[in-house]
Amino acid sequence: MDAELEPVALTPQKQDNAWKHCEIYKYGDRLQMRCLYCRKMFKGGGITRVKEHLAGKKGQGTICDQVPEDVRLFLQQCIDGTVRRQRKRHKSSSEPLSVASLPPIEGDMMVVQPDVNDGFKSPGSSDVVVQNESLLSGRTKQRTYRSKKNAFENGSASNNVDLIGRDMDNLIPVAISSVKNIVHPSFRDRENTIHMAIGRFLFGIGADFDAVNSVNFQPMIDAIASGGFGVSAPTHDDLRGWILKNCVEEMAKEIDECKAMWKRTGCSILVEELNSDKGFKVLNFLVYCPEKVVFLKSVDASEVLSSADKLFELLSELVEEVGSTNVVQVITKCDDYYVDAGKRLMLVYPSLYWVPCAAHCIDQMLEEFGKLGWISETIEQAQAITRFVYNHSGVLNLMWKFTSGNDILLPAFSSSATNFATLGRIAELKTNLQAMVTSAEWNECSYSEEPSGLVMNALTDEAFWKAVALVNHLTSPLLRALRIVCSEKRPAMGYVYAALYRAKDAIKTHLVNREDYIIYWKIIDRWWEQQQHIPLLAAGFFLNPKLFYNTNEEMRSELILSVLDCIERLVPDDKIQDKIIKELTSYKTAGGVFGRNLAIRARDTMLPAEWWSTYGESCLNLSRFAIRILSQTCSSSVSCRRNQIPVEHIYQSKNSIEQKRLSDLVFVQYNMRLRQLGPGSGDDTLDPLSHNRIDVLKEWVSGDQACVEGNGSADWKSLESIHRNQVAPIIDDTEDLGSGFDDIEIFKVEKEVRDEGYYTNTSEKLFT
Repeated sequence: MDAELEPVALTPQKQDNAWKHCEIYKYGDRLQMRCLYCRKMFKGGGITRVKEHLAGKKGQGTICDQVPEDVRLFLQQCIDGTVRRQRKRHKSSSEPLSVASLPPIEGDMMVVQPDVNDGFKSPGSSDVVVQNESLLSGRTKQRTYRSKKNAFENGSASNNVDLIGRDMDNLIPVAISSVKNIVHPSFRDRENTIHMAIGRFLFGIGADFDAVNSVNFQPMIDAIASGGFGVSAPTHDDLRGWILKNCVEEMAKEIDECKAMWKRTGCSILVEELNSDKGFKVLNFLVYCPEKVVFLKSVDASEVLSSADKLFELLSELVEEVGSTNVVQVITKCDDYYVDAGKRLMLVYPSLYWVPCAAHCIDQMLEEFGKLGWISETIEQAQAITRFVYNHSGVLNLMWKFTSGNDILLPAFSSSATNFATLGRIAELKTNLQAMVTSAEWNECSYSEEPSGLVMNALTDEAFWKAVALVNHLTSPLLRALRIVCSEKRPAMGYVYAALYRAKDAIKTHLVNREDYIIYWKIIDRWWEQQQHIPLLAAGFFLNPKLFYNTNEEMRSELILSVLDCIERLVPDDKIQDKIIKELTSYKTAGGVFGRNLAIRARDTMLPAEWWSTYGESCLNLSRFAIRILSQTCSSSVSCRRNQIPVEHIYQSKNSIEQKRLSDLVFVQYNMRLRQLGPGSGDDTLDPLSHNRIDVLKEWVSGDQACVEGNGSADWKSLESIHRNQVAPIIDDTEDLGSGFDDIEIFKVEKEVRDEGYYTNTSEKLFT
């Protein structure tokens, strides 16, 4: 069973003190906890049961006999305080507390209610609570802290905070200058000593700050703590020897377990091309299925990419290794050498497709949008503002004050995507930024009168804001399409076709006049031409019930040709092909189970492949076919910190044994990073000034010589400590995709583009 347990990181939402004394694992859909001291596993009962186990509460299950005494006493105090609070809730009146009852603190405290809808909160929001008696007295249901002064300072049992009401748990401290921590002083000192030791170690070896965001970081600390004082560290030889060997075996076992999923849902081979600063090229090969993405190996590409024959042979070896009957598609970039190899691959393996990366195509659309004169000028204006703000610590502090700690930079998939995502964030914070540059603080700031500070005047220029708003109207639908393509939450195959339709439809709706929107449509069509010849995307649209039942007959007749092409290529058995064709009638007419109310409601709530698995039993052959298509991605790019994995080191070593060891190390590193993918995984830093973001934010944060020479203007030590929202807002980009597809002009323009000769080399070379 232990092999099926997946470690889970301790997140900021788990506030109970007992979480720090157990390991958390995911087993299927359930969470299980293991005591750090006696190693007892808890399969249910929640953190309360673990706390009672550690605190030695008799009659509440087994008692840990190995927990340190100070930990046991501390958790006993926590439980006692919880019981007292529960008793007091029954006796508490509805009268608000006065400020006099609060424990004394230094400085001001401001707390804000986190907004899960948009990810940030305006300082003018009614959810802001300040330390002011008049405000507190007007909110009788708001919890507040109360404690006796002497108990607060000596760390006794009454240290536990008494909370009244029902909403205080959701309040997050923002811009707190100095607040006495509600933790026993000795515990805080001990923890600070530990953190300093960790910092010295990480700084000493040159590790990235983001190392602490790894899902393996807290389990490592817990494991060390469970060993007690005197636990020995692994040696250099241990890491290069048995530890690496065990990790390789663990990862190889995980991949073997994935092969059953590859057979059931099909899989996609992803080919990533990485170029180092020194001109070194590496190809990484990964396999995607809905369960997980796994890294197989990397190859020195310096000679491979110069020969279409060698690239084809390499791709052919990968297909054989994964299983030709399992592979639905091979996704690469769309350079000429990939096109030639992909064409040969489809000839040799008639049951799979070669597909250019959809994320790259959409990114090229955004890049071309950014080259249009007026859009380029708008981006440069916004970049001048952010470069000034993020290179002057005093201005940055002021900006954070007016935006409640929110940044105006929003890193995205690429530089082009970052440009438009950041413009969107600036537009969202328009009111906050205008309040900043019209405030007394800004007028008294020395930078407001300097020539370099004049760029901030754009924030009060309505012409600038109109341009920003129009850019957002044109590009936000494409950004949504890009997020769908790169989504780690759901396979993109069933949604991309609709996302591009919606992007063109949104541009037309906003601009109205054909001579205005046709410019942007042709940019989209020129790059999307690469994908138009790939029937998988159209078939994914057809087989997605959320979308299919919202289309008219004319569009269905266009899409059915792509479905037939996929049937002939992906299903080699003629008899099964005939059965699928017969079963299509039930799907198109919503007959049988497909027409039941349960199935109709589930069209909008279930993932497409899940819907077919649930309601497709009566059309088993069609259901299996649909699941194979709808379970695939459309992008060869994976949101993994590839630049932190030194793949090129493998090929710089001249010793064959060491080269193999380094290859296995990269195999372990890459797959461990892939484990961390997904919202809230902690893999990405939220700080836009981090050097890990410089590849996409260079033009937005790079300072000029004036910034460098500014007297004290770039002192990072003077930056305020801010609380960044660690949990990204949950946004379903596919929610409103299925609202109707009846604009025939969208498809006619695509034909006009082809007739006018707007071909890319890729589509001409592969399909003509």
